[in-house]
Amino acid sequence: MNPTSASAPVSAAPPAGSPAQNLRNAPADSTIWRQIGGVLRLELKKTFLSKRGWWIYFLALGPVGVTTLHWLVEARRGAGAGRHSIGEDSVIFAGIFLFYYLRAGIFFGAMGIFSNLFRGEMLEKTLHYYFLTPLRREWLVAGKYLAGLIVAAVLFGTSVALAFLTIGRHFGASWTDYLVHGPGLHQLGAYVLVTVLACVGYGAVFLVCGLLYKNPMIPAAVVWVWENLNPFLPSMLKKVSVIFYLKSLCPVEVPIPPPFNVMVVDADPTPFWIAVPGLLALSLILLIYAAATARTTEINYGE
Repeated sequence: MNPTSASAPVSAAPPAGSPAQNLRNAPADSTIWRQIGGVLRLELKKTFLSKRGWWIYFLALGPVGVTTLHWLVEARRGAGAGRHSIGEDSVIFAGIFLFYYLRAGIFFGAMGIFSNLFRGEMLEKTLHYYFLTPLRREWLVAGKYLAGLIVAAVLFGTSVALAFLTIGRHFGASWTDYLVHGPGLHQLGAYVLVTVLACVGYGAVFLVCGLLYKNPMIPAAVVWVWENLNPFLPSMLKKVSVIFYLKSLCPVEVPIPPPFNVMVVDADPTPFWIAVPGLLALSLILLIYAAATARTTEINYGE
C-alpha cells in the first residue's frame, strides 16, 4: 500500500492568513514560476528554522571548528623546525572533504533536509494544506526541492569554504600567496562546486525516499553502504554511484594507506564534461519520478 494513501479526516481548509491559504487564493492561471516561487519562499523559512534539523548545523560546522582549532594551535606554536607544509595541509583538507563531507556530512545532511520535505509535513499533518490549493504537485515538488537545495548548498558550501580558508591560515602571507597566486582559489572553487553537486544528487535521491518510504532511514542506510563500498567495487559497478563522479571532480587526490590500497580497484576518473552533466541528468530523472509520484499521492495521517 502506498504509505500516503488516504484514510484519516483532514481539515477542509488552511488556517486563515497562512502561506498555504495565500496560495489557495492565488489566481488559477498563476504562472509556473510564481507557483514555484511561492512554495520556495515558504519552504525556505520552514527548512532553515526547522526544529528537527538542528543536528544538520552541527554536521556542517564541525569541520570548521576543527580547522579553526588547527589554525589557532599552529599559530601559537609559530614557525619552527618540523613544521608541516602548505601542501600537506592541502592533502589533509582533501581527506577531510572526501571522507567526512562527501561520505558523511553532506550525505546525512541531505537525508535530513530532503527526506523531511514531504515526510515532515506528514508527521506534522500539514501536507493537505498544500494539496487543497490550486497548485500543481509537480511545481510543489520543484519548489520544495529548490528550497532544500538552497539550504543544503548554503550550509555545506559555506562550511567547506570556511574550513578550506582556515586550515592554512597560520601560514600567514604564504597562505595568502597560495590562494591568490597559486592553486588555492582553483581548489576552493572545485570543492564548492563538488559540494553543490553532492547536494543536487543526494537531494534528489532523498526527496524520492521521503515520498516513497515511511521510514527513509532504511533506504538511506542501503545507499550509504553502497557509496562507501565504491573504492572496492569492480570498475563497472563503481560508475553506478554518486561518489564516483564527485571524487573525479576533486582537485587533490587523497593517497590511500596500506593495507586498504591493495583492495582498492583502480578506475579511470570521469572527465568533467561527463561527470557534471551525468549527475545533473540523474538528478533530473529522479525529480521527474518524484513529481510523477506526487501526482498520485494521497494523504494518510492515520498510519
